[in-house]
Amino acid sequence: MKKAVGSGVILLLGNEEVGMNYRDNTYHFRQDSSFLYFFGLDKPGLAAIINVDEDVEILLGNEPTIDDIVWMGTQPSVSDVAALTGISDVDTLDSLNKLVRKFLSKKQTVHYLPPYRSHAVIKLSEIFGIPYTEVKERASVKLIKAVVAQRSYKSLMEVEEINKAVIISNEMHLAAIRHSKEGRTEKYVAGILEGMALSAGGSIAYPVIYTVNGQTLHNHPTHDQLKKGQLVLCDCGAETAMHYAGDLTRTFPVDQKFTSLQKDVYEIVLKAEEAAARALKPGIRFLDVHHLACEQLVDGLKQLGLMKGDAKEAVSEGAHALFFQCGLGHMMGLDVHDMEDLGEQYVGYSDDMIKSKEFGLKSLRLGKGLEAGFVLTVEPGLYFIPELMDMWQAQGKLKDFINYDKLAAFRDFGGARIEENFLITQDGYQLLGEPLIKSVSDIEGLNRL
Repeated sequence: MKKAVGSGVILLLGNEEVGMNYRDNTYHFRQDSSFLYFFGLDKPGLAAIINVDEDVEILLGNEPTIDDIVWMGTQPSVSDVAALTGISDVDTLDSLNKLVRKFLSKKQTVHYLPPYRSHAVIKLSEIFGIPYTEVKERASVKLIKAVVAQRSYKSLMEVEEINKAVIISNEMHLAAIRHSKEGRTEKYVAGILEGMALSAGGSIAYPVIYTVNGQTLHNHPTHDQLKKGQLVLCDCGAETAMHYAGDLTRTFPVDQKFTSLQKDVYEIVLKAEEAAARALKPGIRFLDVHHLACEQLVDGLKQLGLMKGDAKEAVSEGAHALFFQCGLGHMMGLDVHDMEDLGEQYVGYSDDMIKSKEFGLKSLRLGKGLEAGFVLTVEPGLYFIPELMDMWQAQGKLKDFINYDKLAAFRDFGGARIEENFLITQDGYQLLGEPLIKSVSDIEGLNRL
């Protein structure tokens, strides 16, 4: 990172505790992923300075008070914490403003990453004396690119941790299927899944998505009771104690059996997911894999009578986006959407490949050529959103590809998605975790609890 930045000073802020409903009742602490990646310190109230020009590193934090010790037990000093990272220079967090202003007075560039928490925005605004609204746009592009270039390629240790997270996620999904019985609530099943992630020593990688309204891409569980015949979309993943993520999705019926229509839609998605996975290899653009999956979805929708015409042409015109509005996948690692806070253009695209703003492509977080060491998700789906179908039909949009007279039968269908996690290898791909059931027969054959 220092070599890529070249000169100046790098400032990395760790995260603070955040009050949930008052100051001392805090949310679960989660360290900033870039700070965690470079320093490995999973503790609130820290910051670090890397003086590239002088090859000096400083860890900043405040010493524990007697009140901290009374309430939290014996606490390490800042020097003790710094020693874990091999850093010998320490200072108080209260000295951060003074240090940064000293660097600025010496005409050194101070690089920082775009903040995503309000306290970090306020802190940077105060340090640099710039308006709150300008803090994010003044983040260092050179530092962003340096961090992306390093974090994108997963080491063997990182792959092992992600693999561990996916294996835990597998167990969560098997439990989700087994517990999905008539009369239970979405919240009840989601609570079991979150408890499994915590019991495994980590946490959930993101809030559990468990819903019979799968047409809403990120719909979280409600207190509604499950009913026989409904289709559940479950998107959940575990985060290990080292904070690496798993991210899987399965779609399955309440109780035991898919209806004939549910089976047809599900198998269209499954065929697209498997075709996209087979295409993964170094050098191929993920945008092209996305298009391949979209064409597979169109071919299946043609068999259902919902679409018509040439599949490639339909995808080129964006007709598939009536049923598949999001992207095929994203990078994954310490963040479930890896490094998303640094900007999708920098993480998933390149200087010569600009992220699209078109509906159906603007949510594709990854488009650039794949390289060995990348870890990513593949997650095609079909989503039947009544409001979107009504809007397109009223506009007569892309009617050469869509049979609008056939949509009524799907207004209450919901949605279906299948998601798996992959490592790009030197000559192809590797599925992460143990294979998790996804065929209709295997899902229907799993005993319910």
